[in-house]
Amino acid sequence: MTICCKGVLVDLSHPRVMGVLNSTPDSFFDGGKYWDPYLGLKQVEVMLREGADFIDIGGHSSRPGAPEVPETEELKRVIPMVEGLLEEFPEVLISVDTFRAEVARQALDAGAAMVNDISAGLRDTDMLPLIAERQVPYVMMHMRGTPQTMGSQTEYENLITDILYYFSERLSEARKLGITDCIADPGFGFAKTREQNFELLAALSAFKTLNTPLLIGLSRKSMIHKTLGISPDQALNGTTALHMLALKGGANILRVHDVREARECIQLWEALAEYS
Repeated sequence: MTICCKGVLVDLSHPRVMGVLNSTPDSFFDGGKYWDPYLGLKQVEVMLREGADFIDIGGHSSRPGAPEVPETEELKRVIPMVEGLLEEFPEVLISVDTFRAEVARQALDAGAAMVNDISAGLRDTDMLPLIAERQVPYVMMHMRGTPQTMGSQTEYENLITDILYYFSERLSEARKLGITDCIADPGFGFAKTREQNFELLAALSAFKTLNTPLLIGLSRKSMIHKTLGISPDQALNGTTALHMLALKGGANILRVHDVREARECIQLWEALAEYS
């Protein structure tokens, strides 16, 4: 199972790590930490040294209740960061985390390698045609509503079946346009209760039927710290525990704040898998 990033085939049969860099003041865990481009560069240097395969840059928080950010502001946050990272680290594979086609377009023009869209193309009808035109890997996530409304949209007939149907429809739309490198993200924490997040994780292997790579974003999320009665700052151990379960369920990419620990988790998983 491979994806093509800027002419390089990336083998996803071995799980990969996507390091998160939020160029925002209000993301749930690292909001405000990497607002300064210099601090962002230093953080990416650490993540690459610790083994990140991709760096995911976002300029619009998607935490529950996060306010809308104007497109002009998102561009100001994202594009200089993409340009600065590639100037400092020319080989880095950058994913731009946006639901806006214009932000994705300018990030790809600046050298980004892939697009990570929380709306799977539903919030901007220009997104799928752009991905088809550029032929870059495309992460499509499951979500209902928007970050402002998703908390009230957690009623499902059958959680797993409904999400699988959503992906079958979105993948069909993408493939009609000739998009080949699609990656599915089940969307932990997006329009799902804490209990539904655990149900989803327990049934993750069902998503192998999509025949597409799976990206899993569990890092320090509320299903962990609220269950344990701790803060996101204290949720690394819980994150690592759930990462092992995600790998067992078929995760191909772990999207994380803590690269070294995720890389160690994958190393242990692969050692164990030799005897499974």
